[in-house]
Amino acid sequence: MDKEQIKVENNRKKKYLRGYKWHSRRIDRIEAEIEEIRSMKFNPSFKADGMPAGSEPSDLSKYAAELDELERELYEEGIKQVKVYKDISYRIRELTDEGEQDVMFYRYIKGLDFWEIANKMDCTERWVHKLHGRALKNLNLAK
Repeated sequence: MDKEQIKVENNRKKKYLRGYKWHSRRIDRIEAEIEEIRSMKFNPSFKADGMPAGSEPSDLSKYAAELDELERELYEEGIKQVKVYKDISYRIRELTDEGEQDVMFYRYIKGLDFWEIANKMDCTERWVHKLHGRALKNLNLAK
């Protein structure tokens, strides 16, 4: 493989590995939406005249439907996240070098920066980058 092909392959692997954190962020966003909807329902809104506005029955059914939809999305996203976690962690455990496994776990499951990984592993950031490169090379996505 030439350098450009290696770069393309590594980017493909990184995108795959970032999938777990992507699901985490999506779950956080859905939870924030649920919290916002609940907050709006329990805190009275105000009309332009400054007087509190009452809730109508139609408001309650719309609120319940939105909340139900978001809770269903949250559940489904959680299932997807678990599946992605299992697959990524399986592939990381397939790496034969424990240092490579550590770097990939801390980077793509825990979401740590390279300097944080270096601190955790008690080594230099340069060594972490080297392990990361080797791990990307050895990571098998073919299955």
